[in-house]
Amino acid sequence: LCCCEYVDRRGERNHLAACCCDCEDLDEGCERWLTCKSLPPGALERIVDTVADRVRVPWFAGAVKVNLSLVPPLVLLPVLLHVAALHFLLGLVVLTSLPVVVLWYYYLTHRRKERTLFFLSLGLFSLGYMYYVFLQEVVPRGHVGYSQVVALTCGLILMLAALSQAKKDPGYLPIPASDVKSSHQGLPNKSVRGSSNGLHSINMSGAASGRAVNGGGKGYSRMSAEELEGVKKDWCTKCQLVRPARAGHCRLCGRCVRRLDHHCVWINSCVGEQNHQAFILALSFFMLTSVYGITLTLHTICRDRTPFVALFYCPGAYSDYSSALSFTCVWYCAIVTAGMGYILLIQLLNISYNVTEREARLALRDNTGRRLLGGLVIDTGQYNRGFLCNWGHFLSLGSSPLQHSAEDIV
Repeated sequence: LCCCEYVDRRGERNHLAACCCDCEDLDEGCERWLTCKSLPPGALERIVDTVADRVRVPWFAGAVKVNLSLVPPLVLLPVLLHVAALHFLLGLVVLTSLPVVVLWYYYLTHRRKERTLFFLSLGLFSLGYMYYVFLQEVVPRGHVGYSQVVALTCGLILMLAALSQAKKDPGYLPIPASDVKSSHQGLPNKSVRGSSNGLHSINMSGAASGRAVNGGGKGYSRMSAEELEGVKKDWCTKCQLVRPARAGHCRLCGRCVRRLDHHCVWINSCVGEQNHQAFILALSFFMLTSVYGITLTLHTICRDRTPFVALFYCPGAYSDYSSALSFTCVWYCAIVTAGMGYILLIQLLNISYNVTEREARLALRDNTGRRLLGGLVIDTGQYNRGFLCNWGHFLSLGSSPLQHSAEDIV
């Protein structure tokens, strides 16, 4: 393939120059639009899929497909923030509508059980753009020292490093081999594969040897039909395996995750046993860096007031466009920081009571948990061993599977 060619979703060779050609649905849609006729069912979805497949950029080994969910944040965020900086009322409208639009899009994708890069790209581009505005508009005023810029930059780098760790494997349970999966179809009670958390495999035929799921130790054990009934609740019909305690199946990722907490749209991945610590670390670095950047900016554009007062009352904020843009970005950062601060607070409370978000939702559904601290945390009482033990358990997550406690073994 040359840099302008690609293989489309139908497996056919295509060219970037033919982006609007050979699309019967698009031709029919335009014709019906001109004749004021309604589109047939499913035509709009097919047109969107075709357009999304043809939005590509030239690359060395062939044109690379561009994920459309990456585009809106890159285009709309700078435009909306610059519009908001034109007048106070425009800023009020834009900064009020942005969270509403983001929540609406989250609800839409969550209801359809879709994965999207929109939130991850919005978060990363927001960080980059806020840092650019800080260097371009705030630092040249001369009120921010070199050491303060270095501290803010280091905080940003540490946050991105923690985020990259949080994006790694959250603790996916290995998928059984294809031959084992095929044998399980329709007969899940004959042979059940274990997980990598030290679980033994279950073999009703009494085979004496076999492979561990992740290439670890060997050995099978036999279970009677009565014993198998006791682990039915831990059998995942989607992944065709027995899950360890506290593991769960993510509908968006389509995988089972050890100690599943939740699927985070901001990192486009699950938060589980292997990346929960990095997730908390990334949130903490973000909070510290964001609050520090907001404080430096407000000290620069509203020097006679404390940061909290200046956030709500800064008379000279709209005296020039540079100050207005900086003040608008401060408010945007404050809104995002408040939302992330709430997420971090819930996470810290859950860790203190040794409960995951998934367990809290299940406890609310089954009415088996206690609401504490005004409903901020749901204590299931199942794994709560006290504040210090709970945090010790959290800090030991991701260690060797042989060191897992008995509560994690089915």
